[in-house]
Amino acid sequence: MAGANETPRNKLIALMYLVFITMLALNVSKEVLDGFGQMFKKIRSANERVNQGNVIYYDKIEVNASEKGGKWVGHDRTAKEIRKESDAFFARIQEIKDQITEQQRIDDPELNEYSRMDKGEALDLIFFDANGVSPDGQAFVEMVNAYKMRVIQVFASQFPQYTELVEERFFTGDFEGNVENRDGQKQPWLSFNFEGFPLISSLAKLTMMQNDIRLTESDVLNALLGKELEASSKVTTDNYITLLKSEKGAYYQGEVFDGSVILGRKSGAQNPNDVDVKLDGRKLTADEYEKIPGGIKLNVNAGRPGDHVIEGDLIFRDAGVESRIPVSQSFAVISKPNAAVISADKMNVVYRGVDNPMTISIPGIPDDKINASAPGLRRARGSKFNMNPGKGKEVTITATGKLPDGQAISTKTKFRIKDLPKPSATFFRQSGRIRLPKTSVERAEVGAIMEDFDFDLTLNTLEFKIKIPGAPTITCKGNRLCGQAKQALTKVRKGQEISVFDLKVQNPEKPNYKFKRVAPVLIEIL
Repeated sequence: MAGANETPRNKLIALMYLVFITMLALNVSKEVLDGFGQMFKKIRSANERVNQGNVIYYDKIEVNASEKGGKWVGHDRTAKEIRKESDAFFARIQEIKDQITEQQRIDDPELNEYSRMDKGEALDLIFFDANGVSPDGQAFVEMVNAYKMRVIQVFASQFPQYTELVEERFFTGDFEGNVENRDGQKQPWLSFNFEGFPLISSLAKLTMMQNDIRLTESDVLNALLGKELEASSKVTTDNYITLLKSEKGAYYQGEVFDGSVILGRKSGAQNPNDVDVKLDGRKLTADEYEKIPGGIKLNVNAGRPGDHVIEGDLIFRDAGVESRIPVSQSFAVISKPNAAVISADKMNVVYRGVDNPMTISIPGIPDDKINASAPGLRRARGSKFNMNPGKGKEVTITATGKLPDGQAISTKTKFRIKDLPKPSATFFRQSGRIRLPKTSVERAEVGAIMEDFDFDLTLNTLEFKIKIPGAPTITCKGNRLCGQAKQALTKVRKGQEISVFDLKVQNPEKPNYKFKRVAPVLIEIL
């Protein structure tokens, strides 16, 4: 149709054909531009919705970190790092979008006239130059790669299953930054995606990259809040241990043990925010417990023997909502044995005239809940008693108490009653047959002792008799020689013997007790 012999009619037909083809191509281009425009609009709207959800999740993690502590502090640190990197990358892309749409927004501030966005020179001037990819373009590619590696380092290192997804979203070609085009040739990733494309196409692609940023943030936050919680809820040996819960702190032989074996969370549980717990009515101080996941570990003195009650509340806060978990537990303390108990079955003896110290206890029952009774028995303190038996040959001691389950315990034990052994007279604290010079005899003190007796008794001498050779028996009051005895002593010669006998002695703590006849002491004069 372009030959030299063409008629005017043929030229007109050819011209009309060219106009028709041009109009057809123009219509196709407008439809394509409109399609990119609709994509750009929808992705931009989706970015806003995803970001709103992300803000809520960021706030929730921050609240958990401040209220719960523990693992949430690390989660908050991860979230803040991802947010910082994402906002910086997102903002840089937005700067580029604002720059390349500056002229378009003069007449189209809302960027709705997609058919006018068919030119891509504004972006080409940023990303490319006569040598190919420009320094600004290379900086953009490096920013994409830096963001990708930072997300993998901070987030995917904790959740490796997300590594491939992050790599795919922010793929920028091979090690040299190239991709293979449809002709099978290597081409820089930036050129493949942006060089020579219409403005609306590049806007859609850049907005899609912003969408990838927001979705990556969402994946991070959901992993920290949701998937991590889902994983920790699985019953495994990493997350749970078994705990033994019993209705009371101690059991006795023959009782039914009604304890329960239950699961306790050892990971993923929250530390209490506050502790309001009392031990036997006294509020625990901060140095008496340690906050641990799901509870507290006590560090208190076990206290005196008996039942001890722990009651109060463990306080947890979640997203500003306070929950109080009541605590109502008890434990029993029994006296710690410090020696073996060895008894001679035939030696249950108490002595008349002295306080016989005794220990009376029932294992598992506090001392203050044990009663003991017998004639002459009285409590000193705790499990310590004193027995001062009266007349008769035997005394029965009855000990009673109640176990924590209310069962009564009663035990009776018989003891033989004996009089105190016969005392022995002493001269200069010596007994039996002794030798002294005459001058020492004059100054001597007459006393009495309980030889080989386990009770430490101090006896007072009230009166004694002394037989001096050549003189009648002389009775002296008190514990020293009277004047008459000293006068008679002047006539005693060397080798002669003096005897002291018939002592009347008294235990000052039990003055009414009558001792057996005191054995005499014989003194040979030197």
